[in-house]
Amino acid sequence: MTLAEPDIDVRTLEAVQDRVLWLATSIIHHANKVRSTPSGVKVGGHQASSASMVSIMTALWFAHLDARDRVSVKPHASPVLHAIEYLLGQLDPRYLTTLREFGGLQSYPSRLKDPVPADFSTGSVGIGATATIWSAVAHRYVAGHFDVARGGRQVALVGDAELDEGAIWETVVDPVVARLGEVLWIVDLNRQSLDRIVPDMAVGRIEAMFQAAGWHTVTVKYGRWLRELFERDGGEALRRRIDHMPNEEYQRLLRSSPAELRERLPGSGRGSRELKTLVGHLDDDELSRAIRDLGGHDLLDLLTALAETDTVADRPSVIFADTIKAWRLATQGHPANHSALLSHRQWEELAAVTGADPADPWALFSPGTREAEFCAAAAERLRREPTPLRPTPAVPPQLGRDHVGTGSTQQAFGRFFVDLAHGAPELAAHVVTVSPDVASSTNLGGWINRVGIWHLGERIDWFADDSDTLVRWRETEHGQHIELGIAEGNLVGLLGELGLTWSRDGQALLPIGTMYDPFVNRALEPWSFGIYAGGQSILVGTPSGVTLAPEGGAHQSIITPSVGLEQPRCTAWEPAFAQDLEWTLLHALGQLGRPDGTAAYFRLSTRPIPQELAAVPDDPAWREERRRQALAGGYRLRSARDRPAVTLVGVGALMPEVIAAADALACAGIGSDVVCLTSPDLVFRAWQASQGLGTGSSEVLDVLFPVERRAPIITVQDGHPHTLSFLGAIRYVPVACLGVTDFGQSGDVDDLYRYFGIDTETIVSAAIDLMGEGQP
Repeated sequence: MTLAEPDIDVRTLEAVQDRVLWLATSIIHHANKVRSTPSGVKVGGHQASSASMVSIMTALWFAHLDARDRVSVKPHASPVLHAIEYLLGQLDPRYLTTLREFGGLQSYPSRLKDPVPADFSTGSVGIGATATIWSAVAHRYVAGHFDVARGGRQVALVGDAELDEGAIWETVVDPVVARLGEVLWIVDLNRQSLDRIVPDMAVGRIEAMFQAAGWHTVTVKYGRWLRELFERDGGEALRRRIDHMPNEEYQRLLRSSPAELRERLPGSGRGSRELKTLVGHLDDDELSRAIRDLGGHDLLDLLTALAETDTVADRPSVIFADTIKAWRLATQGHPANHSALLSHRQWEELAAVTGADPADPWALFSPGTREAEFCAAAAERLRREPTPLRPTPAVPPQLGRDHVGTGSTQQAFGRFFVDLAHGAPELAAHVVTVSPDVASSTNLGGWINRVGIWHLGERIDWFADDSDTLVRWRETEHGQHIELGIAEGNLVGLLGELGLTWSRDGQALLPIGTMYDPFVNRALEPWSFGIYAGGQSILVGTPSGVTLAPEGGAHQSIITPSVGLEQPRCTAWEPAFAQDLEWTLLHALGQLGRPDGTAAYFRLSTRPIPQELAAVPDDPAWREERRRQALAGGYRLRSARDRPAVTLVGVGALMPEVIAAADALACAGIGSDVVCLTSPDLVFRAWQASQGLGTGSSEVLDVLFPVERRAPIITVQDGHPHTLSFLGAIRYVPVACLGVTDFGQSGDVDDLYRYFGIDTETIVSAAIDLMGEGQP
């Protein structure tokens, strides 16, 4: 495709580019060479990686983007982002000297911690890039279901080494992605990673992989000066030589003097004679400029490529822009320049070539100059109006179902959505569920039958007239369930962005994702990173533990209770009974889509449990008190007639064994209290608060473990026992922790419980042993 060159004042744009390069480099220079660091720990920063992005980011911000567009900036280019924010009048100058300082500019772009909130938090390579795709999906969803204005482009600036990350390709090949015309990635092809010059980077193969996934691709490889030389005698030999040259050899040429270039560049293969003649007609300046003339630093070429992608609305686009790591810095081309810092002398030399003043490094363009007016015009074009947050319908405290008979928490989870749609339809309209090809096996079938599948455009359900089909797969743009392929990283990536629409679009969604609990660990990093970026959603891991006995060790989660307890800005729940699930899940929904909101993680089970064991009070006042305690982290399910000899603490699917153990002890004349925890996470926070180490109330500790009922504690959980080991410290009593410490295996539930020592008999024995140890 041939497009007309953009009508732009290139000379002024180049002057802005020079200032961006200078400011970005100086931000890092000041943090490392000027500011004192009492600890002596290297501050760091990435001058080389920033420099390779300067042209791309200058073209974007000052000549292409508008206020609706969102950009994910590769982590190591954060100083370039801050330099641009400063020139646009968004960043207070006092922050320019605070890179990686407490309370200052973060090391990598951050939505929540930088003084100017980034569009996307980046820092974990690959995740920031894929966030643009899930942000596009989330915006399509919220704009299609609510009165939200259509957004702009979703742009990711991606380092070439990031393409090694599996998260990239899991996302790129998902079927929904090929229809997202608002997505644009720009790959910074500087041919270097942290440790080395990347050998054999087959850009053509990578480009073909994107094309096979349905992307439009554009390559910006050679600058104008090189293209002009290609038209001269010997030019084809020059192109062929550079095209076939190993990356390491090309990078070495970047560090060569003109004399060395004349010797090295012609090579010895076919065309070397013609190339030597061409080189001989160039002066030293022209020759040095030619070897550095890559398209990723040609502002007009970049703008032309950007304009081309704007004409492609039916699929995502990717621009491969060849750049130079440490472009125009003294370290350019060096294989170890990733963390290299300019010396003070080299920094002053950069000032000379960029027109800056080392004595006044933070100077803006003088008022009234073309450069100042250019920046002001860009600032006005990119100015965003605040987005007011629309209220979400109130969450009811309960849904009115009587949870009777025998059932699992996973079954109750499936019924929850039916009850929510009946009892609180306005609230249910904000719910969106997501699963990675496990919707039916995590009990979402009834919900799907009611609300349908969300899909870009309608698709025919060829089984609509098949009476044996239990789940109706109606795919339209009005559905409320999103089905992804089997890629848990994609699930949590989308959850994170669905959980940000309250902030981005002013319209809260209530996203709930399901996956098999053993695979929470596979998704842990992108899930945690989504929460770090401010995403608020509910992740449901089900089934869980060795209670999923027939599935064997590959599908039996062990450490996820600890993961949930330790995840910041997320509340972990593991309810045992259906009523507890209803209360806690409603509460978790009420924490989403608000400035002070939090995410939640639920660990559920497929084990059927008699619901009468919950002994939910019939009296409304006592029932409300039970609900309040369940939301605080747990409740005392049974109390011994007198002071207990032992307290049995259970979580989740193991409560029947805990209760049976209490009955067995009672038959032996040993009184015990039974505590049912709904959230060890909240109980741990309450314990921290009781010691002045955290905020919040410690009141639940007096409910669960009153001082006057102080007794040794047995904890029982279908997970690693250390998760509950802190409970003994609350009242300074002996504690024995039962749980699972090794990989599981196939069998029946009773087989596995006996094998791991979480069965009734082992609980009773542990209690008797612990009581004996506690005797004087």
